[in-house]
Amino acid sequence: MDFSPELIRWIIQGLIILILSIAVHEFGHAYVAHKLGDRTPSSQGRLTLNPLAHADPIGTLLFPILGLVFTKGAGFGFGWGRPVEVQPILFTRRFTMRTGHLFVAIAGPVMNLLFGLLIALVHVILLRTGTLTDLGFGAELSRALQYAVRLNFILAFFNLIPAPPLDGGAVVRGLLPYKWLDGFDRFSTYGPFVLMAVIFIPGLSLLFVMPALWLQDGLYTVLLALFGLT
Repeated sequence: MDFSPELIRWIIQGLIILILSIAVHEFGHAYVAHKLGDRTPSSQGRLTLNPLAHADPIGTLLFPILGLVFTKGAGFGFGWGRPVEVQPILFTRRFTMRTGHLFVAIAGPVMNLLFGLLIALVHVILLRTGTLTDLGFGAELSRALQYAVRLNFILAFFNLIPAPPLDGGAVVRGLLPYKWLDGFDRFSTYGPFVLMAVIFIPGLSLLFVMPALWLQDGLYTVLLALFGLT
C-alpha cells in the first residue's frame, strides 16, 4: 500500500479522535452507575476520562487501525472500548434495577452526542473569531473537528441500535412491558448476529450513519446561523 505522509498523519489523527470518543462513552456509563450507587466502576478505575482506563487492545487499537489503514483513512475507524462492569443490585432504590440499567446504558450514547455538540460549538467559535481559516493548519484542524463531531454522532446512533449487547438493547429492555421481556430475552441470543449484519452487510450501516450525518448537518446549520457565519 502506498501511504503518503498526509494520509499517515490523518490515520493517526483519526485514531486519536476515536480513542478519546470511546473514553467519553465509557466514562458516561461509569459516571451514571456511580451516581446510582454502584461503586464498582470507581473501584476498577473506570470513573475517569483517561483513555488508557477504557481501552481495549482489539476494539480500541487493532480493529480501528486496520479499518483506517485498509480504507486509507476514508472509513470512520470504527471500534469499541472495554465494557464498564456494573452491578444493578447496588443501585439506589430510587429506581428499579431495570430502570437503573437503562440509565447506565443510555449514558454512553448521550455522552457521545454531548461531546459532538461541544466540539461543533468550539469549532464554530474558532471560525467566528477568525482563529481558524481555510488555509494550511486551520483547514486541517477544521477537517479534524468535523470528523470528530461526525464520529461521535455515529457512535451514538450505532450504540442505540436495539440489539444486545449494544446499549440500545438495554435501553429497549428497560422500556418494554414486563410481559414482553421473555420474548426480548430470547431475541437477545441473536443480538450479536444482528450486530454483525448491520456492520458487514452493505447498505445496512446507513441505519446509523445517515441519522448521524443529518444531525451533524443540522447542527452546523443552526450554529453557523447563530454565530452569523451563513
